[in-house]
Amino acid sequence: MSQNQGDEMEYAADDYEMADVDDDMYFRGRVMGDSESDDDDGYDRSDNKIKDTSAADARRGKDIQGIPWETLSISREKYRQTRLEQYKNYENIPQSGEGSEKECKPTKKGGMYYEFWRNTRSVKSTILHFQLRNLVWSTSKHDVYLMSHFSIIHWSSLSCKKTEVLNVSGHVAPCEKHPGSLLEGFTQTQVSTLSVRDNLLIAGGFQGELICKYLDRPGVSFCSRTTYDDNAITNAVEIYDSPSGAVHFMASNNDCGVRDFDLEKFQLSKHFCFPWPVNHTSLSPDGKLLVIVGDNPDGILVDSQTGKTVMPLCGHLDFSFASAWHPDGHIFATGNQDKTCRVWDARNLSKSVAVLKGNLGAIRSIRFTSDGHFMAMAEPADFVHVYDAKNGYEKEQEIDFFGEISGVSFSPDTESLFIGVWDRTYGSLLQYNRCRSYLYLDSML
Repeated sequence: MSQNQGDEMEYAADDYEMADVDDDMYFRGRVMGDSESDDDDGYDRSDNKIKDTSAADARRGKDIQGIPWETLSISREKYRQTRLEQYKNYENIPQSGEGSEKECKPTKKGGMYYEFWRNTRSVKSTILHFQLRNLVWSTSKHDVYLMSHFSIIHWSSLSCKKTEVLNVSGHVAPCEKHPGSLLEGFTQTQVSTLSVRDNLLIAGGFQGELICKYLDRPGVSFCSRTTYDDNAITNAVEIYDSPSGAVHFMASNNDCGVRDFDLEKFQLSKHFCFPWPVNHTSLSPDGKLLVIVGDNPDGILVDSQTGKTVMPLCGHLDFSFASAWHPDGHIFATGNQDKTCRVWDARNLSKSVAVLKGNLGAIRSIRFTSDGHFMAMAEPADFVHVYDAKNGYEKEQEIDFFGEISGVSFSPDTESLFIGVWDRTYGSLLQYNRCRSYLYLDSML
């Protein structure tokens, strides 16, 4: 991933805000998204309390993000077109997005797999690095964890309450003693990536920090720095069950390393090095294979025990930042800055099963539902695509809104889909619920 984070975060923050597309878009005297000061406290000056949008509101025609298009000098359709024309996709290899188009699989739009449930404006989802978008994690259909500035927040859609789980703006130090743990801890950690599963939360930082916290225990259990390399940023973290049943996590770093930790002892168990910075890693359901993607157009499939290459993954034209395995253990997907998601079959890697195209930019996050029926791929902004994986990725639901995407997450039971939206005015948490046909109820009527 890119090392010049200062200039590029300015690129992300300044170029992509809703305010910067049309200078004539004013909402009660202010440009949409042009200030982070007054409106970040959760209030709309014209109407006291910021209003969330419910499914009932949306059915009555209200914009799901609460954007008052009727008071603006531009329609939603016109603004969408302007956004499509002006959004700048970040590429490390020029024209990679145009070059990837010829292989893309045509898909039918109009699928309806998840329906809008709620847009929560009081939950401000934020990002720190424009290429890293794994900052939203659901642990149940009602519980989601996300980054909001220097705080890791828990949101309950059942009680509609948010709780600060961990604040990293000050000093964070472990309250347990483990060999290799940095007892002095860290100060002002810039969280680059997050992973939450069951009762375990792991945050990775810009200086190679790893902070491990059990949600059912007070304090922090473990702090470590993966490397003191100048290019140390932790790009991704994955929590998984090893074949022995022990819980492990894997960290992907910009120093070209992938490190595996045993969470029972908080000890480093494996360390693999690759020729380029590793942006994302995914372990197969049987624990035998690793997908490694990073600052190279080709990814690699490697043996999880030895780190040796099993097969290269050839086809992408730019750097990749996302990967995920289908629960069947054969299919996996990779997301790239060439605006595509490639679906692969580990049994035949000579060509991709499907090449799926985004609208605006890079595919920065990919998730499969636990039952394998659906796959979500998130662009950097505005679009999340949900594909019917069970039927060959031929049909999709396109979820369309405005704002940078901090992360996407299906709940473990597949019932909910959460999307973090980062925008200085309309930042929020979107929740979609799985569409169900309860035909057995019809017989009762």
